[in-house]
Amino acid sequence: MSLGGVRLALVGPLPPPAGGMANQTRQLADKLAAEGVRVELVQTNAPYRPAWLASVRGLRAAGRLLPFLCALWRAAGRNDLMHVMANSGWSWHLFAAPAIWIAHLRGCPVIVNYRGGEAASFLERQAAVVRFTMRRAALLAVPSGFLQGVFAGFGMRAEVLPNAVDVERFVPRARAFRPDAPHFIVTRNLEAIYDNETALRAFARVRARCPDARLTLAGEGPELARLQALAAQLGVTASVHFAGRLGREQVAALYADADVMINPSRVDNTPNSVLESLACGVPVVSTRVGGVPFLVEDGRTALMVPPADPDAMAQALLHLLDHPDTAATLRAEGLTHVAQFAWPAVRQRIENAYRSVLPATQAGGASG
Repeated sequence: MSLGGVRLALVGPLPPPAGGMANQTRQLADKLAAEGVRVELVQTNAPYRPAWLASVRGLRAAGRLLPFLCALWRAAGRNDLMHVMANSGWSWHLFAAPAIWIAHLRGCPVIVNYRGGEAASFLERQAAVVRFTMRRAALLAVPSGFLQGVFAGFGMRAEVLPNAVDVERFVPRARAFRPDAPHFIVTRNLEAIYDNETALRAFARVRARCPDARLTLAGEGPELARLQALAAQLGVTASVHFAGRLGREQVAALYADADVMINPSRVDNTPNSVLESLACGVPVVSTRVGGVPFLVEDGRTALMVPPADPDAMAQALLHLLDHPDTAATLRAEGLTHVAQFAWPAVRQRIENAYRSVLPATQAGGASG
């Protein structure tokens, strides 16, 4: 089957800044274009034009929103299908909801691809408004069974459309596991919900027993100064590297030099960083939150610990250092597990979703 010839309006953010939704939007656009889909990107975080609007508080929203709405109107009128990358809060109201309504008004079927670990709290406040808008969408897609269950609890049916992992870029590392001088990494932004503090505190406990251990925090965000101060307070500054925002190739190189990936998040859905780690053969220690238990299995494809518990996280990390056979098992099982998130498998599910909402004549043409 082929998607060739389908005209798609893809609505979502693009890097920079790098992040799960932005990275998925860019990857999806690239992969679908390679399949022959005519992709028109409608960027939700497009640069301000003129650039000086970014510095004028009263004009910033209008300076971005009005061009976005105009672009949506044009795209909905000249494409067969609209695929909207959606999130909670103001992002829903400013970007996803207008896209759904404009597509509806112009007769363009729309798939809402909702992602975000804070969906439950958002829907508790806004479910009625979201349901009203979602009646105009052809399909609600979510990346995990976790979010599928959340939406079901608010009376909305969702189909699971998993994230894709670029297994051509994220490949198994060649070198051996280093239990005596391990390199731990965290690839989440420096924001409170990702709880890098717990990773730092756990690392300090591990380093007290393993002085050659290193930690790299790859990401940027408002907590940088506080985390740097905490590293100094814990006496681990010399062993901790704040790498800042990294490009895709740099992230892949970081995984290639990692022994264990730590995911300390307090709120999560389907973290692509976990999948990328599995694809690189890097054992994962993650908090047991949100959609993570739907993504990996404790003791088989990852080790899971309670959130905000540095002692439990340190114990899991030390367990891997003391039992390299466990790390080897996680590596092997993770590589097998992540195959279902490679593009060929995800592509088929995307095609099925597109074909289910396209008019019969266009769907038939897409089958090639």
